[in-house]
Amino acid sequence: MYPVHDVDAILLLSLSVAAKRRPADLLEIITATDLAQGAIPSEFKLSDAFARLSAYGLIVETDGGYTLSADAQQMMASQRKNDDTAKKMYRLKEHLADYHLNGEHTTILVHPDLLLAAIETYQKAKITGRSWLMNKPKAVWIPTKDLVRDRTLLKGKPLPYKRRKP
Repeated sequence: MYPVHDVDAILLLSLSVAAKRRPADLLEIITATDLAQGAIPSEFKLSDAFARLSAYGLIVETDGGYTLSADAQQMMASQRKNDDTAKKMYRLKEHLADYHLNGEHTTILVHPDLLLAAIETYQKAKITGRSWLMNKPKAVWIPTKDLVRDRTLLKGKPLPYKRRKP
């Protein structure tokens, strides 16, 4: 596949996360894209990426959602799990550069307005706090001397032992 764009690798990576159990809709794909990269590409770039990857048979539309084809799933299965996102995208772009078209496939045309609506819906949900991508609160370190209720225990006195009852 030539030329390989960054958006192609981002879309495949996010689609592999979003469509793991069932075909993903556009909102789930946008959420996974933000999770994978930290930013969302423009709706025009995503629309072009959908058209390119579906023309090569890597993205399939099923049940009103989108999922990876068998070839794309094989590409994703060859990725290392311990790599960070940048390394995964680099290796995925290498796989895409080596990929050759096998037969003709239907091109999925996703209108940029649909993608823009999904991006706006995601951003509204992120602002209101309904997103599952919210940061978790950090743990607060509590010194051990504050954990002990009795101050005499900190001064080196041994704890009284319990006598066994016969």
